[in-house]
Amino acid sequence: MLQKYIEKAEILLEALPYIQKFAGKTVVIKYGGSAMEDEKLKASVIKDVVLLKYVGLNPVIVHGGGIEITDWLNKLNIKSEFVDGQRKTSPEAMEVIEMVLAGKVNKSLVHLINLAGGKAVGLCGKDAQLIEAQKHSKKDLGLVGDITKINPDIINLLDKEGYIPVISSVGSSPTGESFNINADFAATDIAIALKAEKLISVSNVEGILDKDKKIIKQITAQEIKEHIANGIISGGMIPKVESALNALQNGVNNVHIISGEIPHSILLELFTDYGIGTMIKQ
Repeated sequence: MLQKYIEKAEILLEALPYIQKFAGKTVVIKYGGSAMEDEKLKASVIKDVVLLKYVGLNPVIVHGGGIEITDWLNKLNIKSEFVDGQRKTSPEAMEVIEMVLAGKVNKSLVHLINLAGGKAVGLCGKDAQLIEAQKHSKKDLGLVGDITKINPDIINLLDKEGYIPVISSVGSSPTGESFNINADFAATDIAIALKAEKLISVSNVEGILDKDKKIIKQITAQEIKEHIANGIISGGMIPKVESALNALQNGVNNVHIISGEIPHSILLELFTDYGIGTMIKQ
């Protein structure tokens, strides 16, 4: 029995240098995928985030909610169409997206963090003009927006006062028009604006895979470009890694892609020698 507790103490000691290194630093967590649907996995992610705050980091959650949005659009008989992975957004769909993301999903996460002992405040990009956006210019996607500016003052204020910001990816124009923002893009731009130490993408993607379909533990920006060129990185992974490269090129020190389907994946990635996903570095 004593040996069991000694092993637990050794695990804590393994985390110590990482806690010391990241204390006071900002970590932006993009939260999405199946880890938002399974209640046990959701509880695991929430507890990880609360622990990060208690050991001295400043976690900021940016979330999507695609599955729940689709469910509600279907209930209301509003057509849902995707173009290159982005949801074409009519005015009717935008109303539902805003209600689901900024309302139901956001407040659910805030509630769970508070229940776990943290102090969370829910925001959307319209609060304090956090995410300014304009209509997407490259394709006709309706009310899908491109981010033009991040105003991080409200996030910095909440961090300073001990709160965990939970941000839904809805933006607005200077005239007040609402836009549906890709959550990966929102998390990246927020991480850049906050000069975050790390950007962590938590979804059902376990990491970047090599040609033998094994997880690459660490990879550089240059290696990513080479893997895209030779087809090792392809399909839906390309936008994720391109967002990661954007973050790295604009001041974020590291980007992590991890699976939320592994319990306590955030803690395992940040505070152990092994890690469980892919860390992208310059």
